[in-house]
Amino acid sequence: MIDLRSDTVTRPSEAMRDAARDASVGDDVYGEDPSVNELQTRAAEVLGTEAALFVPSGTMGNQVAARTHTERGQELLCERESHIYKWELAGLAQHAALQPRTLDGGERGVVTPAQVRDGCVEASDHRPGTGLLSLENTHNSKGGTAHSPDDVAAAAEAAHDLGIPVHLDGARLFNAATAHDVAASAFVDHVDSVMCCLSKGLGAPVGSILAGSLSFVDAARRNRKLLGGGMRQAGMIAAPGLRALENRHRLGADHRRAARLADGIDQVDGLTVTPPETNVVLVETDRPAEAFLDDCESEGLLGVPFDDHVVRFCTHWDVDDGDVDRAIDAVARAT
Repeated sequence: MIDLRSDTVTRPSEAMRDAARDASVGDDVYGEDPSVNELQTRAAEVLGTEAALFVPSGTMGNQVAARTHTERGQELLCERESHIYKWELAGLAQHAALQPRTLDGGERGVVTPAQVRDGCVEASDHRPGTGLLSLENTHNSKGGTAHSPDDVAAAAEAAHDLGIPVHLDGARLFNAATAHDVAASAFVDHVDSVMCCLSKGLGAPVGSILAGSLSFVDAARRNRKLLGGGMRQAGMIAAPGLRALENRHRLGADHRRAARLADGIDQVDGLTVTPPETNVVLVETDRPAEAFLDDCESEGLLGVPFDDHVVRFCTHWDVDDGDVDRAIDAVARAT
């Protein structure tokens, strides 16, 4: 079975398994796990921030960031199909008591400075005020679109001019960096906090990074504990995360395979493919997405529905060129 449901399905390498087995550990709630501390230090270096915090998941990282930056009852600005709003079980309302205000980023999910200025509201006797702008890069629901550093900087500057902090949901930030051939810090320099996943495309079995200033991370650590993310001998999962962080340089292979997959599927009658910018391939089908995917599975290929007539395939490091060719053939047989 060729599993293209997500780049989260990758299996840890032998090197990662060895790292987990041999990890130096301590109690991370006390700040005494050397592997966690090393990962946090290295992640901050890579992202260009003062500090970083290891969290169990990207969703927890986003939710911790939202709660840390804001006061309860404020509004949060985000793109209307962003992960923090669409796919995190209304956590903004449940964990931080925030009221989301959504912006339409168009086909690529890019939030403009004008939209930020128009969407922000001042606190008053009748309005809660805007407490945070959340951006996403790459944008999952838009098919892994890779917004440029200038796109991020422009929206962030508009928010900062109004005194509003900015969080970047960078679950696949290193894919965006690869697509634009820049360091991840080129995006992070413009925001107040960033979350990036170690288990999406980088091959770690679990874990994400939340990074920002020293004062932000100190406050975020307390909120991580509040949300159940205080871990003990977490070096067992942090050590593979260190290996994963170094895998960011191989993401170009996933992008090339996604482009090859898209070109092949686009030749199949009844299917329309959006040219991928990173490792996410969106396919529009004449048939209902669920029915199409059922037939794909019977041909040895897994994907996920993204809309009534849209499916998503994700390339990742468990997929080689031969798998891509077999996936194209499976789609042709299933159509």
